[in-house]
Amino acid sequence: MSGAAVGRDLVVDHAWRSLAEGRPVLVEGPAGIGKTAVHRSLLATAGRAGWLVLACAPTESESALPFAALADLLAPLAGRVPELPAPQRAALAGVLLAGEVTQPVDERTVGVATASLLATAATSTTATAATGTAATTATGTAATTGVAGAATAAGLAAATGVAGDGAGPSVPRLLVAVDDAPWLDPPSERALRFAVRRLTPGVAVLVTARAERAGVDPAPLGIDHGATGGRLDRIALGPLGVGALHHVLRTETGTALPRPLLVRIAEEAGGNPLLAIELARAVLRMPQLPAPGADLPAAPSLRRLVADRVAALPPDTRHAIRLAALSGVPALAALVRAGVSPTAFDAAEEAGLVAVAGEAVAFTHPVYAAAVRDDVPPGVRRRLHRLLADTAYDPDERARQLARCVSAPDPRAAAEIAAAAVRQRARGAPETAAGLYDTAARLLPPGTPEEFARWRLAAAECRFDSGDYPAAKVAADLAAEELTGPARAEALLLRAVVAWSSDEPPEAARLAAERALEAAPASSTLAGRIHAHLSLFRDAPEPACRDAQAAVALLAASPQDRPVHAAALLLLFFNEVRAGLPARTDLLERALVLEGEDPSWLAGIVPAAWWKAVDEHGRARDRLSRMLARAVARGDEPSQHELLCHLGESELLAGRYSAAAAHIAAARELGEQYGSDSAGEHWLDGLLRAYRGQVAHASRIAEDGLRRAAELDDRWRRRIFAQLAGFAALTGGRLPEAARYYGELAATVDELGLAEPIAQRFEPDWLEACVGTGDLVTAAEALDRLAVRHRRLPRPWTTLGLARSRVLLAGALGRDPSDALAELAAARAEVPADVLPLDRARCLLVAGVAYRRVRRRREAREALTTAALEFEALGAAALAGRARAEADRMGGRPAAPRQLTGTEREVARLAATGLTNRVIADTLFISPKTVEANLARIYRKLGIASRAELGAVMARADGEG
Repeated sequence: MSGAAVGRDLVVDHAWRSLAEGRPVLVEGPAGIGKTAVHRSLLATAGRAGWLVLACAPTESESALPFAALADLLAPLAGRVPELPAPQRAALAGVLLAGEVTQPVDERTVGVATASLLATAATSTTATAATGTAATTATGTAATTGVAGAATAAGLAAATGVAGDGAGPSVPRLLVAVDDAPWLDPPSERALRFAVRRLTPGVAVLVTARAERAGVDPAPLGIDHGATGGRLDRIALGPLGVGALHHVLRTETGTALPRPLLVRIAEEAGGNPLLAIELARAVLRMPQLPAPGADLPAAPSLRRLVADRVAALPPDTRHAIRLAALSGVPALAALVRAGVSPTAFDAAEEAGLVAVAGEAVAFTHPVYAAAVRDDVPPGVRRRLHRLLADTAYDPDERARQLARCVSAPDPRAAAEIAAAAVRQRARGAPETAAGLYDTAARLLPPGTPEEFARWRLAAAECRFDSGDYPAAKVAADLAAEELTGPARAEALLLRAVVAWSSDEPPEAARLAAERALEAAPASSTLAGRIHAHLSLFRDAPEPACRDAQAAVALLAASPQDRPVHAAALLLLFFNEVRAGLPARTDLLERALVLEGEDPSWLAGIVPAAWWKAVDEHGRARDRLSRMLARAVARGDEPSQHELLCHLGESELLAGRYSAAAAHIAAARELGEQYGSDSAGEHWLDGLLRAYRGQVAHASRIAEDGLRRAAELDDRWRRRIFAQLAGFAALTGGRLPEAARYYGELAATVDELGLAEPIAQRFEPDWLEACVGTGDLVTAAEALDRLAVRHRRLPRPWTTLGLARSRVLLAGALGRDPSDALAELAAARAEVPADVLPLDRARCLLVAGVAYRRVRRRREAREALTTAALEFEALGAAALAGRARAEADRMGGRPAAPRQLTGTEREVARLAATGLTNRVIADTLFISPKTVEANLARIYRKLGIASRAELGAVMARADGEG
């Protein structure tokens, strides 16, 4: 590796080792420090090693061109695009293929397609290094199934040990390299950010970025978060020493400078090679070298030095490089049309400012182009932009140049710029489109309110689409001030959506939507859309119902508003249930038919929330999983975050804690990367920790959530974190604290008029806490509330909760619990084991305590032992420990082995010797499932939970025999 980059051999060696180990590498440092040299050296090394290299080097002038960098990077994979699924193929067609774009580019799908291409290429490249057959199989699988298939194929290759250089399956064979990442155009940046977070093990990532203080700023493309964050190798390039600079300057200037002068240049440049080169050239332009102690040429900044070099160029060359710097993508033919002679760039090439290769004119460093632009006086700049506009063939380039040179009202220029904005938006560049829309609106003459309103609103919508919520907020507020009538209502509705989507207090969305309704024409479809949004934004069910009813009435006859109409039906159904009205499932069915295959973001979660509420967890899981798959295919990460949270809750209720933990972790990772509201995932994480016995941690999460709810005056947060705080306190044995939290939750629910707080299942736990503190009056009130909820909407959880609560209250009041225990047994038998396993086990725990108090020791021990086993099977450690403790309070000895049946005794004897279920089954001529069933009964009868305990019991029985 010696000589790979002057003075950077150790850095290049270190970076290459990290890349070969599959670790992403970020090379950062100030402008001119030599990042590009290191980058190119690593690309060359990867090429010599037989890797497939996908690279791009964006420049400042290209940052306004949507997907310019992505097209460069993916160009070697263009032949694989036809293998992608149809939506991804169509999205990339507008990025990689030349020609007119006839359909808007779906930016999220571009990100998914990018991930698919990279995963497929990685799999193919890795497999090809070992066997062509494996490569064909893996590539075919990935191309057929997209991202998931590519990941599966890569996993298959890893599992079979297919890798290059005999170094194992983790050795990458594909390098994705981005030089000067901050200049990435935003659509390319988002697509690559999406793909990089989902890279397979066969892909290495190399990024360089400008940073004055290395390690401080967030890493480009999000590679310092998520799966790559913990493995990221951040390499800060420091200043070059005098020896290295000597070789650099001699190469660049062709002159060996005296060492004293070289030392002074190194000091003045701070070891920055680019600054040192500029200083050396300035020194060499002097009539004679400066004497020792004399001042070097004034060089306060690199841009000043570049300006000095430009000033020394011939006039036609200065004019040529100014036009090149002001062009979007400087091309020789376009500059010739603007009056530039091809030979005009010769002097600039000799000066090292630009390089001309065929039709392409490129500055040798982005700083040079920026310095040239900065040095152009404003009046001259406007004239040059006009010249470029008048000679441009490409309509988008002409529009960009017009936007920079036209200042007075000009309806023709405004129309051209707006048309370019439409194209940029369709191509997936909402930021660029937003600026063009604003410019077009500014150039409209008075008396054109319709176009002005349309373009102002489009600019605000583009900023929202780009994910720049602060800018969208400002744009929507400005549009609301400038516009009147329906246009103002549209601006205010957008403002409400921005508030709802970002981290603003909940009231901000509702207030903006109410202002929008005041500005909208009465009985219009616009008013209907606003009512539908208000039904979502309102927490109180009665006003939410009124808005949903109004939306349904106003949108029923509007085919173009079908998705919002379906959402209004769902919200009407949901809020009627919350208000305590009978569940009109016909509304739900109508909405499901109306929405078709594409649920609206406005209320698509409602059916799954309803099915969770009635404990139909399988239906909820199926809908949420389908919606998640669609969101993944589109690259819609905000929706993915919400859906993962709902899936986590559904799996928690179903007792599938491992699946719940996976969904919660995925939601947390997405939330951190995307900046989504983290309340839901934190609440679910707290519940999971409480179930697993991490009560202190769960309590801290609840306290943080309640504090944030108070800061935002957010009653929804207050409700969910009060429930978590209550459950954590109850599980931790802090009964007065639990009773207080549950009492506050009940008061908040009543304050909102929530007759049916669907997601809050708190009354049985509230009653348990009150019984534990001796507050039997409040316990009876909690039981009455639960009974009302059950009569209104019977569900498995209310069935079990009522039975459990009646046993607890009967025992606290000193009544005979026999009838309540019989009801509890019937309720537990009624609810299938896989519906609410935690609630069923808690019923056994309550029953065991009740049996013990009335001295029914056998039933008590059996109930408590079974409860402990069921809790342990779930992973509910805290409740399992409580069940064990309650059983231990009975004292005495568990049932003896002689109480087992003959078959059970034989199974117990063989299991106690350590034989497996299969061997026991073969020995006794029974099936393994029969062995499992016998062992479950044996454990329950003997009050044990493991084979180790069984061995001790059987040994004791043999000794007593």
